[in-house]
Amino acid sequence: MRKLFPDYLLITLKGMAMGAADVVPGVSGGTIAFISGIYEELLDSINRVNFDTLKNLRKNGLKATWAALNGNFLLALLTGIGISVLTFSKVITHLLATQPILVWSFFFGLVIASIVFIWKEITKWSPKAIVALSIGTFISYYITIAQPTQTPDSLPFLFLSGFLAIIAMILPGVSGAFILLLLGSYQSVIGTINQFREGLTQLNVEILAQALLKLGVFAIGAILGLKLFSKVLKWMFSHHKNTTLALLIGFMIGSLNKIWPWKQVLETRIDSHGKTVPFIEKSILPQYFNGEPKIAMAILLAIVGFLIIFILEKVAVRIGKK
Repeated sequence: MRKLFPDYLLITLKGMAMGAADVVPGVSGGTIAFISGIYEELLDSINRVNFDTLKNLRKNGLKATWAALNGNFLLALLTGIGISVLTFSKVITHLLATQPILVWSFFFGLVIASIVFIWKEITKWSPKAIVALSIGTFISYYITIAQPTQTPDSLPFLFLSGFLAIIAMILPGVSGAFILLLLGSYQSVIGTINQFREGLTQLNVEILAQALLKLGVFAIGAILGLKLFSKVLKWMFSHHKNTTLALLIGFMIGSLNKIWPWKQVLETRIDSHGKTVPFIEKSILPQYFNGEPKIAMAILLAIVGFLIIFILEKVAVRIGKK
C-alpha cells in the first residue's frame, strides 16, 4: 500500500518531470512516464475513468469509487504536471531562447538513455517488431522536418490541437509540444498558460476568464483524445508488447533530429511578443554552427541527462516501480 511520503510525493515529482518535458517541443512526457515506471499504470488509470465507474458512485460510495479510479495516483501525478507546466512554461522557454545548445544537449542525452532503457524491455525481436521500429522512426523523423503552419487562434482549432497534442504527449518519443508547434498553436497555448498564471497572481478576473475559456476548450479536446487513444495503447501493450515497444523506440530515434543541439536557422518568424525567433531549422555538425558551439558543456549536460535516466531506473526498481 502506498503512503503519502515518499510514494505519492515521488509520483508528484514524476508528474513535474512529465509536465516540464511536455512544455518543450521535441521532448515527450510519455517518455518520462515510461522510464520512471508509471506508464502502464497511467494508461490503466485513464481507462478506469469511465461512465460506468462514475455511475456507481452512489451505490459504492465516494471512497470505493475513488479507489476504483486510482484517484490518489491520478491526483498526485496531475498535481505535479500542473505545477510544472505553470512554473516551467516560462523558465523553459527562456532557457531555450538563451541557452538552446545546453538545453537540447541535456534532453538529447536523456532521450538516448531512454532508447537504451526501453530497448532492454523488449524480450524478442521479431520481423514485426523490426517493421514497427522502422515505421516509428520514419514517422517521427518526418514530423521533425515537417514545416510548421500558421493557423488562426480559434476555439475549434484549440480543441483540435488539444485532441492531437495529448495523443503525442502520452506516446514516448513523440512530443505533444512539437505537434502544437507544427499545428501553429504552440505560442497560443503557452501564451494562454502564462496569461492564466498572470491572472492568478494579479487577481484579474477578466484575464482569468479569457484564459480559462481557451484552456477549457483545449482541455476538452485533450480529454477526448486521451480517452480514445489510451484504450488503443492499453490493448497494444496487452497483446503486442514487444511490437509496441519497438514502435515507441522508433518514435524516439526519429525525434533525435529535432533535439539535436546544433541547428542552422533557415527561416524565422515573429512570436507573440514581437520577437524574431527560429521557425524552420536543420541539424548540422558543431563545427558548422554559426556561433560558439559550447561542445564541452554540451557533452557534459548530455552525459548528465543520460545518467539521470539510469538513476530514475534504479530508484524505480528499488521502490518496486510503484
